[in-house]
Amino acid sequence: MSTYLPTLKQLQYLVALKEHGHFGKAAESCFVTQSTLSAGIKELEALLDIVLVERTRRVVRFTDLGNQMVEKAYRILREAEELSEMARSAGKPLSGDIRMSVIPTIAPFLLPRLLPQLRKERPELKLYLKEETSQAACDSLHHGHADCVLLAQPFPCGDVESEILFSDEILVAFPKDDPRDPPVEVDPAHIDETQLLLLEDGHCLKDHALAACNRPELRASARMMGTSLHTLVQMVDNGLGLTLLPKMAIESGILNYTDIVARPLKSDRATRDIALVWRKNSPRRSEFQLLAEIMKGAQNWASKAHD
Repeated sequence: MSTYLPTLKQLQYLVALKEHGHFGKAAESCFVTQSTLSAGIKELEALLDIVLVERTRRVVRFTDLGNQMVEKAYRILREAEELSEMARSAGKPLSGDIRMSVIPTIAPFLLPRLLPQLRKERPELKLYLKEETSQAACDSLHHGHADCVLLAQPFPCGDVESEILFSDEILVAFPKDDPRDPPVEVDPAHIDETQLLLLEDGHCLKDHALAACNRPELRASARMMGTSLHTLVQMVDNGLGLTLLPKMAIESGILNYTDIVARPLKSDRATRDIALVWRKNSPRRSEFQLLAEIMKGAQNWASKAHD
């Protein structure tokens, strides 16, 4: 085996430059000077006798081989990190750092219920949270920026394992004085597509809501305007249309102080599964399974308290 191998530090510099596209910002993210980062990448290129990055005054451009090296570097850094994670998790589970990405249609509604219980049961756990859309969260997971992801399924997140925590019902939200006088259960066929307000692209709840209705034409006709569930609620409350909301948001009080009523959908597909997801074959698999069980218990307790 060659003694001249890239160092982890050099690979970290390369990945940081790819992510930030700027030597100064990449150096700042690695807590080194720009000259140190630039020299580290030049040493890597000299070691491998290839050009990874084309440098100009304004643009940092990776060569085709450089892009391939970055993808390999992601995997090497992730596996190196998992070596220390393996040792730590074998000692005392859920006692170190966990970086969790959470999607925006879950984070503000579920975390306030779960975190107090988690702090109580695992006080030595340091949970670092980041709110991201589903695709961004899955990318963070596979690039090693997140250890696990809290998201809604179904969603194609790649080669992962998951534990379903619970099912979350999707309901129809109308203005209280809506002339259609919503029934106890709303038939998806009766939803007026010209009045339907949905989240913009990038939010998996939009796809789950449309799947619940099982009306393909809604994707083209619906007025997809909202950047968040709170924005959709405000639009509905101002008489601009109707929308579809997850039950967890309603239970968390998103409709408080509004003139909006919510009714169940008459559909056997009007649910999404809330799940904890991690990379397949992760050495921390047992930790994440334990974390999922704690989350299930906290959610059950919170649901009973709400009832």
